Amino acid sequence: MMKASLFCSAKYAAPVPDDVWPLPGTYYSPDVAVRSMQTTFDQFRLADEYGFDWVTCAEHHFSPMSLTPNPMVMAGALCQVVRRAKIAVLGPTIPILNPVRVAEEFAMIDVMSNGRLVAGMMRGTGNEYVTYNINPSESRERFAEAVALIRRCWTELEPFGWEGKYYQNRTVSIWPRPVQYPHPPMFMSTSSPEAAEFAARNGIGAGFAFTTVPLAKKSVTHYRECARAAGWEPTPDNVIYRAAFHVAETDEQAFADMATLPPRVSLTNKNKALSEAVTKSGYFGSDYAGQTTRNATRELAERIELGQIVVGSPETALKQVRRIHDELGAGIIDLVVGVQLGDRTMRSIELFGSKVLPRMHEF
Repeated sequence: MMKASLFCSAKYAAPVPDDVWPLPGTYYSPDVAVRSMQTTFDQFRLADEYGFDWVTCAEHHFSPMSLTPNPMVMAGALCQVVRRAKIAVLGPTIPILNPVRVAEEFAMIDVMSNGRLVAGMMRGTGNEYVTYNINPSESRERFAEAVALIRRCWTELEPFGWEGKYYQNRTVSIWPRPVQYPHPPMFMSTSSPEAAEFAARNGIGAGFAFTTVPLAKKSVTHYRECARAAGWEPTPDNVIYRAAFHVAETDEQAFADMATLPPRVSLTNKNKALSEAVTKSGYFGSDYAGQTTRNATRELAERIELGQIVVGSPETALKQVRRIHDELGAGIIDLVVGVQLGDRTMRSIELFGSKVLPRMHEF
């Protein structure tokens, strides 16, 4: 059974420069921020009502791209908004945080949601290390030590001390403890060979975001090979693939919605290197002023072919998701709401949940 998650980044719902970091607070409006957050909760609530298996939140800093610098706060609120779906925090940026605090907060969310937490362990991006004054060259070592410490916090019943290279704790014995035994399911990004090897050795699920199906296929093959060498076999539920999405009643309407986006609006977080490698203009990063609808549609079709986006009618969207499932063996697709189209976005969630998801569950 293939599952679907809805990922809302709580994007700031007003035009602001998208190529400036950090963005000055002079662009900020409290009213817009409140409206943006409320829209996010409305979309998560709707996804839960229409049968989405998970909802997803994540951590980002100093940017209108995401208003969730602390995804644990968002997840705690979602425990009261989302009553059925699992709550995936994919995730906190582990190397810039206190691992014991992360373990405690994850445990709280698992208790508040009665065992619905999915715990993402993320290394983050370079700008996030600048935010917290952590040397990015230490990120891989910090990440490995932090993951080990978090897992120990969840599973060790007796008080223990930790004397590591980066983290030192005299006495640890967390309360509350997770509901899920021995601990909540863990995921991490595995696009690089080193990350795939680490995840496989440690029994952690594989996540793929802001990539393409061909690139992810190579990575997931390596991940599975490493897992077998470590003595276990990943299932589809161990593999998450993230893609942006928009569904309408017809293909024509879905494409028309996307083609009318204003210049420089992006369905997903920008990955400049990937965009330049894949197309000249970059995914919805080019200025559509002066372009024909045919050019916009062609670019959209290229992104669909690469598996970066799911766009079309329910029937078309189902075929695109089926391809991702078949080529990657992915058991979860994490669907990004990257742009806000008002009622059309809410209708997109409804259509996916009512028309696409029941058939995905048959995969």
